[in-house]
Amino acid sequence: MVILLFKLIMTPLFIGGVTLAGRRWGPAVSGMLMGIPLTSGPISVFLALQYGPAFAIRAGAANVAGQGSACVFYLVYGLAARRRPWTFCASVSLLAFCLSTVLLNAFPWSILSASLLLAAMILVVTRTLPHQEVPAAPAAPPRWDLPARMVVATAFVLALTATAQELGPRLSGLIAPFPTYGVVLAAFTHRHQGGRAAAQVVRGNAVGSVAFMTFFVIACWGLANLHLAVAYLLSALGAVAAGSLAILANRRAPMPSGT
Repeated sequence: MVILLFKLIMTPLFIGGVTLAGRRWGPAVSGMLMGIPLTSGPISVFLALQYGPAFAIRAGAANVAGQGSACVFYLVYGLAARRRPWTFCASVSLLAFCLSTVLLNAFPWSILSASLLLAAMILVVTRTLPHQEVPAAPAAPPRWDLPARMVVATAFVLALTATAQELGPRLSGLIAPFPTYGVVLAAFTHRHQGGRAAAQVVRGNAVGSVAFMTFFVIACWGLANLHLAVAYLLSALGAVAAGSLAILANRRAPMPSGT
């Protein structure tokens, strides 16, 4: 009952905070904050509490590999957003995520091999989708937007943690980074601010994946060597530090001529 209450309280708080931050500082920052494991992190905690640290370590390595599939989603959406409507972009990029997940599920993943894969995908996305300044949103989002994100994210966390034992640590870890509200954020931005702004959101997601990777590298080490609470505290601090550095580096990135 305590774990269930924690899921129901913390997950919507995380999502609500990031959404409000994005409205304050723009789509690129929102995208980068979304790259932090706001659902995968809590899922990892719940898996460790319910099934033990060894299960959470194996799932954590798969989480990092699964974030590589999320980067495939970001890349496909960003490329398609240049000329296609948000409906097409969302559909084809989600299909790309699913196909990538099926492929990655055929291989065993350690935290090292998964981190190398994710680092390569982050590099590909950031090199393919250049950094550009995007004006603030011209209109306020609808009232249902924030509550809907909170409900969807919480439902996803509850569903995945409930079925994790049947799915196994690898597949549950690969599915955990599914861009549930990443696609909502990208599609909403695309519809109201255009494809260029949506491309910056998904690029920001990829940049924020540095924080995602940092979280799970520290978590996998900490779960094997430290108390569970200390392991996740260090993971969270490391993710915040890595995310902050990623945001600073992104702001200083040179913009293409003519932007």
